[in-house]
Amino acid sequence: MTRFVFVTGGVVSSLGKGIATAALGALLQARGYSVRLRKLDPYLNVDPGTMSPYQHGEVYVTDDGAETDLDLGHYERFTGVAASRADNATTGRIYSDVIARERRGDYLGATVQVIPHITDAIKETILRGTEGVDFALIEIGGTVGDIESLPFLEAIRQLGNELGPEGAMIIHLTLVPYIPSAGELKTKPTQHSVKELLNVGIQPHMVLCRCDRPIPAAERRKIALFCNVHPQAVIAALDAGTIYAVPLNYHAEGMDREVLRHFRLPADREPDLSRWEKIVAALHAPEGAVKIAVVGKYTNLLDSYKSLAEALVHGGIANRVRVDLDWVDSQVFEQPDAVAQLEGVHGILVPGGFGERGTEGKIAAVQFARERRVPFFGICFGMQMAVIEAARNLAGLGGASSTEFGPCEAPVVGLLTEWARGNEIERRAAGGNLGGTMRLGAYPAMLAEGSLVRNIYGGAERISERHRHRYEVNIRYRDALEEAGLRFSGISPDGVLPEIIEYPDHPWFVGVQYHPELKSKPFAPHPLFHGFVGAAVAQARLV
Repeated sequence: MTRFVFVTGGVVSSLGKGIATAALGALLQARGYSVRLRKLDPYLNVDPGTMSPYQHGEVYVTDDGAETDLDLGHYERFTGVAASRADNATTGRIYSDVIARERRGDYLGATVQVIPHITDAIKETILRGTEGVDFALIEIGGTVGDIESLPFLEAIRQLGNELGPEGAMIIHLTLVPYIPSAGELKTKPTQHSVKELLNVGIQPHMVLCRCDRPIPAAERRKIALFCNVHPQAVIAALDAGTIYAVPLNYHAEGMDREVLRHFRLPADREPDLSRWEKIVAALHAPEGAVKIAVVGKYTNLLDSYKSLAEALVHGGIANRVRVDLDWVDSQVFEQPDAVAQLEGVHGILVPGGFGERGTEGKIAAVQFARERRVPFFGICFGMQMAVIEAARNLAGLGGASSTEFGPCEAPVVGLLTEWARGNEIERRAAGGNLGGTMRLGAYPAMLAEGSLVRNIYGGAERISERHRHRYEVNIRYRDALEEAGLRFSGISPDGVLPEIIEYPDHPWFVGVQYHPELKSKPFAPHPLFHGFVGAAVAQARLV
């Protein structure tokens, strides 16, 4: 029997529903249960693929090529359970599906309405593919009281009634702010938030209270009384020094025990949390520190690089060092001699991105890393900039650029309109839709014998990594670039798509077309981030 836990949020956004859902998943796993985690988003976009990073943060890509909410990254990092297209749905996708059914005549002439047709589609999305797991954790995006969230709340209200208390539980995350002038925590925002939930017919079974200090017993009793929950179901979600301490903190508060109590499951045996204890210990007691410059385009909103930042933390855990990140807007390096700011860093990373803005600054950072022999890691767009830098400065192709920025003399990076995915050919038109038309999801790559990356991957000949990009390095320039010293050390199985480049005579210089950060976890750091931070540690000893 699958038990469903729905996580809603109130008062304000960004309280951490995604982390709370992921942490609960990790706690249930530690008790021996299987879990599946899902996110339902109330915005009208079909998926976040065409949304600006400044508005939505990063787009998290799954193995099956879905562009999803960044919270799915938290789910995977905390539980290790691979997410899929079925694990993220938006209002736009739900409405698109319902309208498509109406056009086909599936509703047999009925008047299509929010209730029951939209809510039935939401319930189908929630239930689909959850067979065989012990717990399905469903995060409802947005804030209670927002008009766009109402169909989702109505759907889980109906499901709660259909499944009964033995099959469904509602957890509501709220804010308990501290008012310095009054010198006390205030419970009124939580009371009002639960009242908003009650107005749509939903009684929470647990209230998760985000706060920056412990909640006194009197305030806990007050929340329990006014929100109509058991006092032990009022859980303090205290600010933590690292998100990886959250499962330990929630267990100390009794969150997992209360969830099991609700479902009348035994909770007498303590969970095995040694994995999380080791991770937190490594973060709290590093044996050194390295400084890595991340030269990107969206550094004003760090959620744009959420998985990247976490993967670098994982690399630090693997090497038992603290990773200090210096987030640098690449446009800064388009000024004369500005790249000298990179003096003293132990590693340089150029991440993914889209568009021409800031590209010359990224190329300058690549050149600095190559010439000064500083460990370099280029990801997706960062790899493309490394290839352009090599073409211009080593291969004598002064007009080298990407057709993403317009026509150029030497298109070493260009638009791919046809490629292989397994036994099928995928195509796109240059002027077609943007949404969902990139090379998305898991693709294999063959690693060259004797290469640095093959050693990093433990001698593997074939790997599989997740992609999200529209432009590719042009294989026709391979010979000229390799004669100049750049090695193509990873290629698609058909030999058409360059996947990895490196410099054999450089301490650590790797560019990859895919996004390895999407598969890194604190208990299983991605080997490329393990290796990159390790190279930065070696560089720190030289500086």
